[in-house]
Amino acid sequence: MTRKPESHARSRNRLPADTGQMLIDERRRHILSLIQNHGKVVVGELSRSLAISQITIRKDLEFLQAKGLIQRTHGGALRLQSGALFDPSIQEKQKQHSQEKHRIALAAAGLVEEGQCVMLDSGTTTTAVAQALKRFSHLTVITNAVNVVIELSGTGFELILVGGSLRKNSFSLVGPLAEDVLEEMHADILFLGVDGFDPETGVTTPNFLESRVNRAMVKAARRVVAVCDSTKFGRRSLSRIVPTAAIHCVITDKGLPRSVEEALRAQNIELVLV
Repeated sequence: MTRKPESHARSRNRLPADTGQMLIDERRRHILSLIQNHGKVVVGELSRSLAISQITIRKDLEFLQAKGLIQRTHGGALRLQSGALFDPSIQEKQKQHSQEKHRIALAAAGLVEEGQCVMLDSGTTTTAVAQALKRFSHLTVITNAVNVVIELSGTGFELILVGGSLRKNSFSLVGPLAEDVLEEMHADILFLGVDGFDPETGVTTPNFLESRVNRAMVKAARRVVAVCDSTKFGRRSLSRIVPTAAIHCVITDKGLPRSVEEALRAQNIELVLV
């Protein structure tokens, strides 16, 4: 019996008509292939093309993110730029998730009291926090980020910029000098931006020297608050900063996968979703 050729009119993003009978692993491999080939997917479009519910699609994307295979976003997912060594510039990061960072920053400022000593590491989310802190009159701010000091230079704050070698990619100061200075410091609260947050591994960054400075900041702070958008979860970068147990509070957006939310709450971490 001669087999009829398959129609070329079918969309490249569509599966055969018996999609509903597909095995879960097969469907997830197909979704991963779409993300790798096209750079991104949208939940609604996948739901229509695969003829399954958006809830199921979201669960698939959360599973793939938990495996470190994709970057989850609000309404879809993105292809990972590369592995644990990927270290985007601060200019590149500024273009990503700006609305989420703004909401996170406002919530972070709500944890600060007038007269406190606040520590900020480098990054676009912590720079947004610095902007939100301008509503205060009297703060002491310790940071290793040159751009954060520039952002706050017009305020009445006492600004302390730790020394060290400049990382041009992030405008941050790193190295033994920065670590030594931080050993002499004490802060009421640290706002820590991270590149990866795995509930089992902890918080991570692509740069080894940056991780050492961040670790020194954690030791110097009475309270440690991780500030990062939900796409950072389920990802692991090259160098671990601290285990999850060292984080007291996490501020992120509502795109956080339910599995990660439950894992953080199980470790008695205060979670603020904005």
